[in-house]
This record gives sequence, structure tokens and C-alpha cells, in this order.
Amino acid sequence: MTTLNTVELKEPITRGKKTLDKISLREPRAGELRGLELMSIVRMDVNSLRILLPRISELNANEVDQLHPADLTKLASEITVFLAG
Repeated sequence: MTTLNTVELKEPITRGKKTLDKISLREPRAGELRGLELMSIVRMDVNSLRILLPRISELNANEVDQLHPADLTKLASEITVFLAG
């Protein structure tokens, strides 16, 4: 069963004619965590999040770069909830 958490963005992202104001995150599996250190994700390391977020959401790396810092923090917090079980 796949767990999804949705985060409402403070500052929506525009993708062509579409506006993303909510991002759904899938609970990461081991393969999606490959090449990353779990503690880096828990520490909300931006480089680690930039790799992981496109693997578990509809965002691409360029869109992750455009995120408002508060939105990045909210997304990272949801990821740590997944990792904590």
C-alpha cells in the first residue's frame, strides 16, 4: 500500500499553463533512497532533497529549485514523518 501525503504550497509553482498549489508525496522505498544518506534527509539537506523530491513527487529538479524555503521545509518535514514510521 502506497502512503501519500499532500502539502499545500505557500507559493505555487507554474508549469506551462498549469499551477501546482499542492504537492503529493509518496512514501519513499529503498530504491528511491539510493545514493542518499538517511541522516542528510532528516537534517533537511537541500542537495539530498533536490534528488529525492523528484523521485517521490510530481516535481522535477528545476521546480525543486524554485520552491519557497517554507515550502521546501514543509515537504522535508513530511518526508521525515515517512522515515520515522
